[in-house]
Amino acid sequence: MMQFFQKLGRALMLPVAVLPAAAILMGIGYWIDPSGWGANNAVAAFLLKAGGAIIDNLPWLFAVGVAIGMAKGQDGAAALSGLVAMFIVTTILSPASVAMLKQVDAAEVPAAFGKITNAFTGIISGLVAAAVFNKFHTTQLPAALSFFSGKRCTPIITSAFMIVVSVILFFLWPAIYGVLVSFGEGVAKLGPIGAAIYAFFNRLLIPTGLHHALNSVFWFDGFGINDIGNFWAGTGTKGVTGMYQGGFFPVMMFGLPGAALAMYQTAKPNKKKTAGGLLLAAAFASFFTGVTEPLEFSFMFLAPGLYVVHAALTAVSVGVAAALHATAGFSFSAGLVDFVLSSRLPLANNPWILLIMGVVFFVIYYVLFRVLIVNFNLKTPGREDDDDEVSEKESKLTLSNSNFAEVAKAIYDAIGGKDNIVDIDNCTTRLRLKVKDSSTINEKAIKAAGAHGVIRPSKDAVQVIVGTQVEFVATEMKKL
Repeated sequence: MMQFFQKLGRALMLPVAVLPAAAILMGIGYWIDPSGWGANNAVAAFLLKAGGAIIDNLPWLFAVGVAIGMAKGQDGAAALSGLVAMFIVTTILSPASVAMLKQVDAAEVPAAFGKITNAFTGIISGLVAAAVFNKFHTTQLPAALSFFSGKRCTPIITSAFMIVVSVILFFLWPAIYGVLVSFGEGVAKLGPIGAAIYAFFNRLLIPTGLHHALNSVFWFDGFGINDIGNFWAGTGTKGVTGMYQGGFFPVMMFGLPGAALAMYQTAKPNKKKTAGGLLLAAAFASFFTGVTEPLEFSFMFLAPGLYVVHAALTAVSVGVAAALHATAGFSFSAGLVDFVLSSRLPLANNPWILLIMGVVFFVIYYVLFRVLIVNFNLKTPGREDDDDEVSEKESKLTLSNSNFAEVAKAIYDAIGGKDNIVDIDNCTTRLRLKVKDSSTINEKAIKAAGAHGVIRPSKDAVQVIVGTQVEFVATEMKKL
C-alpha cells in the first residue's frame, strides 16, 4: 500500500510540474498590468489568459498526468484513457445531467455536483485509466476486431469502468464532498493554528511521499480551499488566501540554507570538502527554486530528531506568517523565483514581512542546528563514522551535465544490475527502484556515485536521492 501511495505521489508531480509555466505567464502579465488584469494591455491579457488556462484546467492535467505516471512504461495510450475517463465522469455528473437523472429542477441539484470537475475526480480518472491500461494493454481480440487489440482497446474499456465509477459517485460524492468541505472549513476556522498544523505534517510526510495527498486538500480545488488556484486567480481574501503558502518562503529560502551552513561548519575537517559540495548545491536549490529534498534527505535519516525539529520550525513559520497576514504564493515551491513572480499579485499581502522572517529563521536554524549537532553528536553530512561514509579519496564521481551515463552505471552496478533491478522510475529528485532484494545493494558505492542518500522502504524497493537531475540519470539507467 505504501508503494502505491509513493508512486501516486510521483505521478502527481507530473501535472504539478506544469504549474511553473502558469506562474511565469501570470506573474509577468500582472507585472505589466497590475490594475487592469489585462484590460489595459493586450500583451498582459494574452499572458494572463494563457496562464489561467493551465490553472483553470488543473483537474484535467491530473487525469492525464496520473494516468501516464501510474501506467507501465508511462505510455501515451494511458494518458488518452485518462482524458476519456475524465470526460465521462464530468459529463454524467454535471449539474444538468444529474437534474435530468433525478427528474428535478437544476436548482435542486446538490452543490457537490457543481464541483465535480476537481483534483479528486481527476486523480480517480487517472488511476482507473492506468489500472485498465496495465491490465488490458496486451489484450488480443478476435480477428474481426483486431484493430482494437492491445493499447487501442484501453480507452474503450476505461469508458465502461468509468460509467460504473460515475454511478458510484452519483450516490457517494455528495456525502464525500460534505465531509471534506467540513474538514476544510474546520481547519480554516483554526486560522494560523490550522496552517501550522498543516505545515508540520506537510514536512513530516516528505519521507513517505504522502505529503502530496495532504497538499491536495489545502492547495487545490478538491475540497473548497484551493489556496494556490485562488491566490493566482485573485479570487479570495487579501491577507488570508495564501496562508498555506506564505510561511514556507522563510524556511525554504533562508531557514534550510542556515541549517546547511551549520552542518558544513560542524563537519569533520577531512570531510568538509565533500559535505560542502553537497550542502552548497542543496542550499542553492532550496533558496532559488524551493526544491528542498536534496537538503532534507541529507540529514533526514542520519539525524531524524533534527528533521522533526525542522518540521516544527516550518509549522512555526507558516503559523506566524498566517497570524501576520503575510502572504505570497507559489506554483511549484517556495523559492526565490515564485516569490518574485507572486509578490505583486493582488492577493500578495506585505510579502516583505516574509523576507524579514527569513533572516530571523536563518539565524534560528543556524544556531539551533549547530547547538543540537554538537551537543548530541548528530551524524549530519560530514560527521558520519569513517566506516559508514565514503571518503573523499573514494568518491570519484560528481553529478554534472556531462556524466549522467557514468553516474547511472555506477548506481546501476551498486544496486545489482539487471539481476536485481525489476523496474526503474523517478520523481522530482529520487530514483524509485523496484528490486528483488534491497538488502544486497552497496550503499557505500551509491553514495560514491554522487547520490545524496538511500532509502529502503521495503525489501523490494529502493529510493536513491539524486537531486533535480534525476530524470537524466533514470533515462541512462533504463538504457542499461
